[in-house]
This record gives sequence, C-alpha cells and structure tokens, in this order.
Amino acid sequence: MAIIIKKVSSKKELKTFIRFNYELYKGNPYSVPDLYDDMLNTFNPKKNAAFEFCEADYFLAYKNDRVVGRVAAIINHRANDTWQKKEVRFGWIDFIDDEEVSEALLDTVAQWGKERGMKSIVGPLGFTDMDAEGMLIDGFDQLGTMSTIYNYPYYQKHMEKLGFEKDADWVEFKMKVPEAIPEKFVRISEIILQKYKLKIKKLKRKEIKEKNYGQRIFDLINEAYAPLYGYSKMTQGQIDQYIKMYLPLIDLRMVSIIEDEEGNLIAAGISMPSLSEALQKAKGKMLPFGWYHLLKALFIKKPKILDLLLVGVKPEYQSKGVNALLFYDLIPVYQQLGFEYGESNPELEDNKKVQSQWSVFNPEQHKRRRAYRKML
Repeated sequence: MAIIIKKVSSKKELKTFIRFNYELYKGNPYSVPDLYDDMLNTFNPKKNAAFEFCEADYFLAYKNDRVVGRVAAIINHRANDTWQKKEVRFGWIDFIDDEEVSEALLDTVAQWGKERGMKSIVGPLGFTDMDAEGMLIDGFDQLGTMSTIYNYPYYQKHMEKLGFEKDADWVEFKMKVPEAIPEKFVRISEIILQKYKLKIKKLKRKEIKEKNYGQRIFDLINEAYAPLYGYSKMTQGQIDQYIKMYLPLIDLRMVSIIEDEEGNLIAAGISMPSLSEALQKAKGKMLPFGWYHLLKALFIKKPKILDLLLVGVKPEYQSKGVNALLFYDLIPVYQQLGFEYGESNPELEDNKKVQSQWSVFNPEQHKRRRAYRKML
C-alpha cells in the first residue's frame, strides 16, 4: 500500500500527531513522554514565542488508514540569518520500521523547504535550542530525560540509507555525586574566588522578580551559548515565556549564581530532580494523577538522580575555572538532598570547555545523539 502524507490542519489531527509518539513507545522502559498540554502549547503559534521568527507545518503518514509516522517541518529564520544558511529543519520525527514511511516523511519536509527557498535539510532539531534535538545513536538502554529525544535504533539506519550525513554530535554524561569534595577541588575554587574577586550567591524567591534575576540568567545563557551549533539567541518573548514556565518549579537550593565584586552575573548553574520516572508514571497527562507524580518528584520525595539543566559562564571567564565554583557550591546541596547521580544535558562532542567541568564527578559518557544533514 502507498504511503499517504497529510498536513495537520485541525486540533484533532494535532492531538493524533502528539499521541503517535506515546503509542509508538508505549511500554518502552527508556522513553520519557512529553506532557500533552506542553506539546499543544509548543505547536501553537499563539503560545510559543519561537513563532516570532519561525514557521512550521506538521505532517502525518498513513498506511492502510493507520498512522505510521509523523514529522514537523520548521524554518528558524533567526538561526538561518545568524549562520547565513538556508536550511529547513525536521523535528519531532517518529516512524515505524518501514523505509517507505521514513522516506515519505523526509521527502515531504524537503519539498516543503524547497518551496520556501531552502537549500538543505537538517535535524532532528526543534524550533530552537531550548527544544529537544539530536537523534539518539548510542545509549538505547539508558533512561531518557525530560529534555531529550528517545528513539529506536533503527532510526539511524533509515537516515543513512536515505543519504543523510552527520552534521553534529552531542554526548551526554552520567556522574556520581562524590561523597566528599576533593581537597584539590576545594583549594582551586577558593583560589579562583580570591583571584577574580568573585562571590557565590544563593537566590531567594522574591529576588528573582525584584532584582530581575530571571532576565539576567537568560541574558547570560544567550551570551554563553551564542557560538554553539545552530543557536539562535532567545528573544524577549521567549525569555518571558521561560521565566514564567520554569522558574516557579526550580528548587533554589539547586541553583548557583556567581557574581563579580560589582554584582555582575558571571556564571549560573541550574539543576533539578530528574522527572523522568514521574513523567513515565504520568503517561503524558497532568490529570487525573500526573500532577501528583511530578510534584512528588519536585518537592516531596526527590529521586536519586538530578538533571543538570543549564550551565552558563560569561565568555571572558570561560577556561578560568569559574565553572568549578558552581559545583563547589552545589555538591554539598546534592549530598544533603540525597542525590546519588547527575545527568548532563547534551553537549557538543567537541565542547571540551563544558566537559572538563565534570571531572570531579567521575563522568561516564552513556549517550550520543546526532543531527543529520542532506543537500536539497
């Protein structure tokens, strides 16, 4: 039977698009489902500030009147302008193990991009770096995180057979929280504090708004991440959206801020309890009991694993050991809260500046993911 591709054009079809992932990975012990309501907002131009500079359409693949795949076609005009490229992104791609399906989905994105003047197709990427990106190519027996993609091993074979080539790789690390901070690490941290006249600050909830720390943190992230692969600086609309969405959920004990003697923000590290198992129990739904599993993980009985969400250091302070100060502050917090392991977010494989900061944790690289490219 021929593969039929349909553009999503109704809320019912968008629901089908979102839920196809849940159905394809139902019962998989390593896949972590997104929250359905969050996905609805992500794909809604009225709710997602990324649509200030992005355009997108979503497509479903049918075979024998059954949904067998999905994909989003995205153009991030801000990123294209920044990097002087003409590329269409494919994201949120899922498909059964049928090469006709994957080919039909990616051909649809390619044609959609060509019609809009694009010269290459790349992905899986989201609207921006704040979305999950990179196809898993190693670590299929590891539990996913709330901010990453999980996919079956056969996806990589499909991509390579269709002529896609590696564009960038990210690696992820699992790290044991040390029982004690090594004495050498403590000495280095104290020397750096004195040498650059820096101070470690713990935020209070009222300060976030009164002293605009939410804005300052995301401004720092914009500056620190600017050189990274495909990054497009967050707009004010996106920053406002992320402050509203995420900061109320953060345990401020798990946030570390480094300032200079004038009070300028130099570095920030944000971590939180892993929500992977809670999201699996919620099965993509807040109701009737999904909210309970999430709140329990955040505030009542924290899991043994934490997620290292964001680490940003002002460019002129990178490679000066400043990132060590974040963990000089945070490791005792992790110990106090009973965490045993930490998981890094995906890091570009050649980003040695970031990877060097994990040495105190005895890191184990346990996942790798890839962005693919093909010329149109």
